[in-house]
Amino acid sequence: MNSVFLEGFNFYPKPKNLKKPLLTLLVMRYSKKKSWLYYILIFLLFFIAGSATAQLKKTTFPDDLFSTYYHQRLSHFKTLPKTKDDIIFLGNSITDGAEWSELFADNQIKNRGISGDFTTGVLNRLDEISLRKPKKVFLLIGVNDLARNTSTDSIFKNIVQIARFLKQEIPSTKLYIQSILPVNEVYKKFDGHTGKGEQIRSLNASLKQNAKDYNYTFIDLYSAFSDENGKMAKQLTNDGLHVNGEGYLLWKRIVYPYVYDLETKAALLPKPQQLTWNNGYYPLTATNTIFVENATLQKEALVLQKAMKQKGLSAEITNKKPNKENYITLQLGNVNAPLNAAEAYNLKTSTDRITLTANTPNGIHNGIQTLLQLMRDNVAVDATEITDWPAFAWRGFMVDVGRNYQSMKLLKQQIDVMAAYKMNIFHFHPTEDIAWRLQSKLYPQLTDPEYMLRDKGEYYTENDLKELIAYCKERYITLVPEIDMPGHSAAFKRAMGVDMQSDEGLAIVKNIIKEFCSTYDFPYLHLGADEVKITNQKFLPEVIALTESLGKKVIGWEPGGNFTDGVIRQLWMEGATKVSKNKNIKYIDSRHLYLNHMDPLESVVTIFNRQICNLTEGNENALGGIVCVWNDRALENGDDVMKMNPVYPGMLAFAERSWRGGGSAGWTATIGEPETERATAFAEFENRLLDQKKQYFKGLDFPYVKQADLAWNIYGPFDNKGDLTKTFSPENVKFNASKEKPTYKATGGTLVMRHWWAPLISGIIEEPKENTTWYAQTKIWSDEDKEQDFWIGFNNLSRSMNTDSPNAGTWNNLNSSIWVNNQLIPTPLWKRPAQKGNLEIPLIDEGYEFRKPTLIPLKKGWNTVNVKLPVGSFKGMNWQNPVKWMFTFVAVTE
Repeated sequence: MNSVFLEGFNFYPKPKNLKKPLLTLLVMRYSKKKSWLYYILIFLLFFIAGSATAQLKKTTFPDDLFSTYYHQRLSHFKTLPKTKDDIIFLGNSITDGAEWSELFADNQIKNRGISGDFTTGVLNRLDEISLRKPKKVFLLIGVNDLARNTSTDSIFKNIVQIARFLKQEIPSTKLYIQSILPVNEVYKKFDGHTGKGEQIRSLNASLKQNAKDYNYTFIDLYSAFSDENGKMAKQLTNDGLHVNGEGYLLWKRIVYPYVYDLETKAALLPKPQQLTWNNGYYPLTATNTIFVENATLQKEALVLQKAMKQKGLSAEITNKKPNKENYITLQLGNVNAPLNAAEAYNLKTSTDRITLTANTPNGIHNGIQTLLQLMRDNVAVDATEITDWPAFAWRGFMVDVGRNYQSMKLLKQQIDVMAAYKMNIFHFHPTEDIAWRLQSKLYPQLTDPEYMLRDKGEYYTENDLKELIAYCKERYITLVPEIDMPGHSAAFKRAMGVDMQSDEGLAIVKNIIKEFCSTYDFPYLHLGADEVKITNQKFLPEVIALTESLGKKVIGWEPGGNFTDGVIRQLWMEGATKVSKNKNIKYIDSRHLYLNHMDPLESVVTIFNRQICNLTEGNENALGGIVCVWNDRALENGDDVMKMNPVYPGMLAFAERSWRGGGSAGWTATIGEPETERATAFAEFENRLLDQKKQYFKGLDFPYVKQADLAWNIYGPFDNKGDLTKTFSPENVKFNASKEKPTYKATGGTLVMRHWWAPLISGIIEEPKENTTWYAQTKIWSDEDKEQDFWIGFNNLSRSMNTDSPNAGTWNNLNSSIWVNNQLIPTPLWKRPAQKGNLEIPLIDEGYEFRKPTLIPLKKGWNTVNVKLPVGSFKGMNWQNPVKWMFTFVAVTE
């Protein structure tokens, strides 16, 4: 079939330039024969009319225009089930030849390639695509048109029509148009195709140049598939037109970030201290060799081998230097690092070699975590050179399993995440007022169910704790157990019948410490000693002396008990900064690092901005920090701790800050005004954080969505004189925001107007005043009329306070309101409205992150959001119910 006659018709984008008499004449000429060209011309006239009215309509071509195979495939496609969030690869035989779902190990990726297809064939079957409303479409089409001697101009216009029709019918679908691949005549096959190199380059140039105008993303496959002469590289094809297995792997590598909305380069987290990207890449798909000359690195080699196997990559380990070019070397050497050299590493990747060098096996372990992130697509590793080290020696995470038991499986899951992001301290808190969850053979009654108030009978056996310690050690993590004393010990008192600080109680505690230290292998014992009145002045000095005599270093909370200078202090309140002035005291920072108090979106912002120990890097005294999860409130089950607290978002933000160092002076819950240096830095981190979520946290609770692109105008203050229902001008539908200068500009999905711990932590308003009302406004774009899920909240309930639930018909107790396009958004139908705070009643729907999102209708174009934020007194009803003057509004797209 020859479509050369189409070349003369410039029907888009300026149909008025067509010479109607010529087109009519041609239609009349071929109408008698009812040839294929007659139908093509009718179709063109139809699209001309559509262009003129800015509305394209689908037409159907005669069946005899297309091959038997075309109809077989199309009929098959139409009978397949319609699934949500499909990613469709659309095109001809080059697309048809790939097993896309297997290539990506993703069943959402569908093949809509048909061998022999050309642009008209794709136009003919677009309804099968549009009816599915896919999330993304990747189109590669045109080389068969060229073989039919269709001009590049006509092919381009057909591709534009495809783009326009898809945009019209499924405006929220992202369209990616891939460049036509190069060809190579060396195999003397497909002569009609392989002689079109110049036309291919011309068509690709047009597709690239016009991407923005026609609302598609252009992907350049051509450059990667070309040799030095601009022809299809021989190793990627066996006929000069189609691609082989290696070619499909390269294709996957190029489109991988587009398929999953990732950064172009691997989004490393923590970001290395020194990073240089180079040209080229190291291929992973052939059999890999891991060369380890030093036997002490055998363990690390096995870790890498196992991790690669889980990615579907084979690797053999050898202690003899390979003769072949491609291999991975793990070696001990000299890596210069200004801090914490034992954990430093140097990683060099090139086109034929990966070399990981470190001063110690621990450093090799850290480098492997980075290397595995570089292997994100399981095809290749970008050429790079990295020299990296941690800014702080202690990068910890704490779980409270005394109040709410967590399974061994869940604990190991969290330890695995810690290891992947180079965290190295696991603070384990198993004794509390609620329950004592550590087995003692001397005093088995400690773990008797009758003395537990929650999760009765759940505790950690001697074997469990030994297993956890070993599990941590394998991952270069130190488990720090805490036996809290003399406070938080009501469970001890119930079981033993005596107070810890009594003489009899002190004797029992000493026996427990002796048993514990002789049973387990660990370097530090945390004694707690906070939030308690010391009635026995000899208690702590004696247990500290005993613990140190048993070869263990002691840690205690600060503010806390009467410690000696040799006790490492874990700071939990700002007043504890006095210890940093004592050069004899080492300390760890956990101030305002309690995830159980934090809103999920605010947690990442706050932690990212933090300076650990108020420093940009650690020293001999300032060891680092520990981010903590204290879920005081009862949980329905142990796993709920993950969805009701921002565990993984907060952990990764802390991993970044504690490894990289830096941060901003002071404590803040704000991202900053749009386009400021601080906001830009946060947005760059957020992109990497979300890349990690998409790739490595599927099926896990990760309560965080993109917020750095949400900009707000803040108007106020308006004096409400204590009347929180009073209305002001921004509520008027005639309020013209474009003519009103906002008091502040802010960024984010959660905005804290005034932090409940002000002035310690700053919010949006610089000098907040009581009895004022403020308004926050933004605009959200939608490609079509649709309904969209949003997280909406006005009072993030801490998981450690007896906070009351909201009253029925309210968002909070401040009369806050929200409108979208002037339509008031109804409040949630709370399952337990006005429930008085009670630590024994688990939260159920009080937090936006663990209740069903709010579904809001959006119109095509810009949508206006208006949030009303009144406040009366800043003094809460009681300390359990602080005034949280804040709101959350952000789209949930994943």
